[in-house]
Amino acid sequence: MRVISGKYKGKKLNGFNLNGTRPTMDRVKESLFAIINPYLKGSVCLDLFAGSGALGIEAVSNGASSIVFVDNSPNAIKILKENTNKIDENVEIVLSDYKKYLKTTSKKFDIIFLDPPYDRHLISKAINYILENNLLNDGGLLVCEYESEIINCSLQVIKEKSYGGKNIKIFQK
Repeated sequence: MRVISGKYKGKKLNGFNLNGTRPTMDRVKESLFAIINPYLKGSVCLDLFAGSGALGIEAVSNGASSIVFVDNSPNAIKILKENTNKIDENVEIVLSDYKKYLKTTSKKFDIIFLDPPYDRHLISKAINYILENNLLNDGGLLVCEYESEIINCSLQVIKEKSYGGKNIKIFQK
């Protein structure tokens, strides 16, 4: 697993075998970042179910000014610290349950990545917390990766794509 484009292109990322995670395939990442690239420059991002941090690291590699990684696994946090070593942008790593983080943070974000474990069906719940707590800036994006979840959201869908068993849906506020 590696960073596929931008400032950190080629950087090796650990954690492809992290328990409870499944890495985003390079072709899915390429397509996803081609879609959101116009929104990345100077953006403040949240990688909510961070795992190895591949999506958030790709975001800062392509122009995001800061990233907050949130995961509830101590093993994921250890991998995140390894993977974000030598990244110049503002990086914050938080060991927390997603609900607790969303209920207690006062930060607002331009782009929020939601890629929870597929079998947990947490995207709609996370979106509800995000919107209830007004954590997404106007014009901001929710980038969702999922398998078969039905996502209920009042925001506008700007892109929807399927890659075999993986689906990407991007909402804009």
